[in-house]
Amino acid sequence: MLGYTVRRILQMVPVVLGATFIIYALTFLMPGDPVAALTGSRPLPESTVAQIRLAYHLDDPFLVQYGNYMLGLLQGNFGIDFFGRPVLGLILERLPVTFALAMTAWVLKMAIGLAIGVYGGLRNGQAGDHFALVFTVIFLGIPGFVIALGAQTVFGVQLGWVDPAGIRAGWPLAFILPALVMAIEASAGLARLTRTSLVDVLRAEYLRTARAKGLSPRRVIWGHALRNAMIPVVTYLGLSLAGMLGGAVIIEAIFNMPGIGGLMVTAINNKEGTVVVGIATMLVLVYLVFNLLVDLLYGIIDPRVRI
Repeated sequence: MLGYTVRRILQMVPVVLGATFIIYALTFLMPGDPVAALTGSRPLPESTVAQIRLAYHLDDPFLVQYGNYMLGLLQGNFGIDFFGRPVLGLILERLPVTFALAMTAWVLKMAIGLAIGVYGGLRNGQAGDHFALVFTVIFLGIPGFVIALGAQTVFGVQLGWVDPAGIRAGWPLAFILPALVMAIEASAGLARLTRTSLVDVLRAEYLRTARAKGLSPRRVIWGHALRNAMIPVVTYLGLSLAGMLGGAVIIEAIFNMPGIGGLMVTAINNKEGTVVVGIATMLVLVYLVFNLLVDLLYGIIDPRVRI
């Protein structure tokens, strides 16, 4: 198990380098002058502009800027914004809102997706299976921002059941609608995976043997079928938790929640590449850490993957 863990950690290194390089390159190619975006309609003296560009290495070649960023990242330094504030501090300040939204959405997604997937899998070819199929097709085909805008308009503006934006009501009232929007969209894929995995397991020979031995249907399903069908589902759930943090960025912007999403939108509008790269890098690192934990858990569940 130790050797498997070390291999997985070493495999993360080129992924981090490649992901940060692409993120930094895309940010470097963003149109517009960040100093001009900072000053707005009031131009600064040339000497002040030159000092800002020198302090933030804006005139350095791309590879030099990227190298400096990676050196700082190895020391835990995500850079500073144009107001002298550490980017890591800005992220950690907004992270609780994003984490609360992502966790709420993940729990709702797990409940909805597993329930519909198991219901459809146990009723293969029947009305319940058709319902699960229709559910997954509809919500896999509708973009998440469309669901978010529709839910915000209907439940927040027209019906007034929840606040259409902000987190004034606190958790869970202010989080339930955006979390449910994220959960419904994401639960469609989970339901499809759960249903397919369960149907495949129910056709396995060892379940026929279990039935032939006289085991009750409840024990066959709950003690054998679901346990084996959940192996790929556990992997998907672990990775999707990290993906929820990234998906929360868009939902936060729509519902005006003061999380990482709002910080990202503000940084893009202000051409603050350091903040944009810092947020994207943090999300990549979180995703890789969750990926590592899932791989280790999968190695415990199924020792064959350690080979």
